[in-house]
Amino acid sequence: MRTKWSVALAALAVMGSSGAALAQARPGQYGGGFIEYLMTGDAYGPARRPAVDGYGALGGPRHTATEPAMQPRARFAALPTGPAPEEATITRAVDPRYARQVVAYDGPGRAGQIVIDTNAKYLYLIQPGGQAIRYGIGVGRPGFVWTGAKTISAKREWPDWTPPAEMLRRRPDLPRHMAGGPENPLGARAMYLGTSLYRIHGTNEPHTIGQNVSSGCIRMMNEDVIDLYERTPVGTRVEVI
Repeated sequence: MRTKWSVALAALAVMGSSGAALAQARPGQYGGGFIEYLMTGDAYGPARRPAVDGYGALGGPRHTATEPAMQPRARFAALPTGPAPEEATITRAVDPRYARQVVAYDGPGRAGQIVIDTNAKYLYLIQPGGQAIRYGIGVGRPGFVWTGAKTISAKREWPDWTPPAEMLRRRPDLPRHMAGGPENPLGARAMYLGTSLYRIHGTNEPHTIGQNVSSGCIRMMNEDVIDLYERTPVGTRVEVI
């Protein structure tokens, strides 16, 4: 009579040959889990421990081991409700025509003032000596373009967004309120123009820079609006032409 050990060894030999065939037919399905099956009967192996809640502090998916490793990145200013967004969340526009640069300038205004050319999709911050810092912008859609002179009446970092009533009538699907952050349409900074509803602000859609896309606001890439925000105090004159 065969002993229990000889029976077990025979069974393992059979399972080993059939398991090898299965592993050859379905690569990647075996390994630690197959050994676990032999030892315990559990075909799934040790349970994987899930993330605590599946989302990060700002509502985005947590990075898992299957995602590419993240490289160290520069930080900008802190969000009101969480850690600072990293540079990867501040995507640059593809079209090099709208990259920030210093250019010769002989247009209207004087040093320290802002001039916005809605046709060319450029914002100029006038510098001394016949120069200006030029930024690419997005402007109002047809029917929403405007001209005139305003002053910067207030400035906000990572502003909240509350769509005005007329916008909600056009787009009832919009949220009634949205906290500041990388997903907010106002982006990293907002500079409010007089008592109007218009702003110079960042964006969560940098690919729209250089287009007629807004409801009258002046849209900038986040890194550009941060730069402009640091250079322009409340009271700065803004001329839209």
